[in-house]
This record gives sequence, C-alpha cells and structure tokens, in this order.
Amino acid sequence: MLTTNFMGLKLRNPVILAAGPWNRDGRAVKESIDMGAGAVVTESIVSDTVMDVRPRIAGDERGAQNIRLYSDIQIEGWESEMKIAKSSGGVVIASVSGQTPSEVAYLASKMEKFGADAIELSVSNPAVESLEVVASHASTVFDMTKAVVSSVGIPVIVKLSQNTTNISKVAKAVKAAGGSGVTAINTVRGILGVDVENAVPTLSTYGGISGSYIKPLGLASVATIAQTADITISGVGGITDGRSALEYMMLGATTVQVGTHAMIRGKGVIRKIVHELEEWAQNHNLKNLSEIRGKALANLKSFDEMKFEPATSVVNSVPCTENCNRCMMACMYGAITREGGSIRVDEKKCTGCGLCTDMCAAKKLKLSL
Repeated sequence: MLTTNFMGLKLRNPVILAAGPWNRDGRAVKESIDMGAGAVVTESIVSDTVMDVRPRIAGDERGAQNIRLYSDIQIEGWESEMKIAKSSGGVVIASVSGQTPSEVAYLASKMEKFGADAIELSVSNPAVESLEVVASHASTVFDMTKAVVSSVGIPVIVKLSQNTTNISKVAKAVKAAGGSGVTAINTVRGILGVDVENAVPTLSTYGGISGSYIKPLGLASVATIAQTADITISGVGGITDGRSALEYMMLGATTVQVGTHAMIRGKGVIRKIVHELEEWAQNHNLKNLSEIRGKALANLKSFDEMKFEPATSVVNSVPCTENCNRCMMACMYGAITREGGSIRVDEKKCTGCGLCTDMCAAKKLKLSL
C-alpha cells in the first residue's frame, strides 16, 4: 500500500529522513532505517570539514534555526560509515555539497563507490551566502547537476532553495541536465528570535529556519514545480504527521522528507507518520498513495484565473465554542455580531473574505455562494 517508486528506487514507504545532523554517521543512518524510514539522506558531505560553533541549533515547538554546516567526517571516512549504514538493508541517499561542478562530481562518484543508492546534491546553505547565490541561478545549477549526473550511474536529486525568484526555472534546469528529481525545499535564511531584555538574537548569526515555520513555502514550491516541470519531487518543510505528508503528496510530491520534527521529537515520529499514512489510505480505500498524487492541483489556480464570486459567510446549527469570540474579532468588516448568545452575520457587510471560517474552531461558519 505504501510501497513507492522513487526515481527507480523501490521504497517500502514514501517517508524519508532528511539530511541533517541526525544522520551524521553510519550508525545514525542505520538507526533511521531501523525506525522505519523508506529511505535516509546522509548529512551533507563536503571536501573540507569545518569546526562546529557552539551553540548552533535553537528551536521551539514550531521549528528550529540551525547553523550546523556539514558532515564532520572526511569523504574517505564515509567508506566505512556506509558499510554500517547499509548493514541492515535500506535505501541510503548521499547528500553532497560543494562550490564547483568538479568538486560535487568527485564527492558523488566517491559516495556511489561506497554504496550510496542515490545522490542528493545540495546547492544552497542559508548560513553561507555564496551557496545561496548559486541556488538562484539556473545555469549554475544546470552545470553542477550535469557534472554529477555524468560522474555516476545512480539517480541524482537536487535540493532546491526557496530563495530564488523562479524555482520552476531551476527545477527545469535540473531536468535538462539529466537530474532524476528535485527536493523542495531547503531551510530558509532567517533569525528565530531575539531576547529583548538582553538584545541578543537566539543564535548569533543568520541560519536555516525549518519546521512548521516554512511549511507554506514548501507546499507552494512543490505545487509550482509540479505544475510547470516534468520531474519527480520530494517535498520538505514542516512535515509533522500523516496529514501534512498527504498535503505535499496531493500537491505533487512522490515522497516527503522529515527532519526537524524528528530532531525535536525523536526518530520514533517516523513510525507514527508511516502508520498514519497507512491508516488514511485504508480508510479511503486506496491501493497505493500514488492515486492521490497531485490531486489538489486541479483546484489550484493562478490569480488571473480567479473569478469574482458573490460569497458570504453563513451560520449553521453547530453550537459555538463557549466564551469564544474569535470570528467577531477577526471580522475586519464588522459583519459578525452575537445576539442573545447566537452568532449573526450581516450579509450586506460580509464581503466573503473567508477568514472567519478558519478562525472558528467549531466550524460553525462557512462560505456560501
């Protein structure tokens, strides 16, 4: 039911543990596989390792800011690490990153030799401005992808940055260069917060924001690529449960990657997400999740395609949540009032913006044409 064909690789399920320090070595990758992941992406491997700063990760319930850069294991050290990683079976995707086409091609060919099943080429890093520039230039991404594809005989997927004016153009460049797929998206450059009493940022430099904070950006990027580029997609950003994974799939993703949630909650969340996907598929009589891939795209229009609809909010018989006035507080047009304990909508004032229907926890309000 959950078996997935991903770039020609047969995965037991579409849930992949994303690249990150939680997959820092062979033992950690093996643990991720044993937790039920359909595939695992190694931490990004580079030619020259760098020392980590301290602290380097900050987080809350919604996500994290991360200034951890790359794997601290030299490329030759990954030969023994890959043996450990694949000792219990499973699909291992090697993440590689570099500044030039020849550099990433060398790293990719080494990792293929060591046993990697696929390569994920990371062309951005929010903490390193030079790589962020690379990620926004389709021609440079083409050259780097072409070099990697030419150097290996395994699938190549490119991890894209949302920090570009035209992610579709970059995805098309990956396809033209022979890439098998794209991962969308990488973390987004940002600052998690500031201690206002001491005027100190959460971390002392810019870093990659991940988790639920970037889910809307990830969903939009996946949908854009699915609508405009004929290429396999792995969706990333804010996946915390089966439902959020399904959202990505319904917008065109073949697989999803979980990272921050596993870091904050532990790798056991993989089993939970897989179970929720399986349960949802059973409840909806699906033989395979591929049946719902891209299903939501038919209901996604460009702004120019939107039509004027004379919709207004209407009240149904569902009882209100006690002491809740969220719909009234959110109504910018003064159309919602409470009369004798009941909610009323003035149709002459209501402009059909739709915000009240999302604010109402009881789902008492809905738009009607």
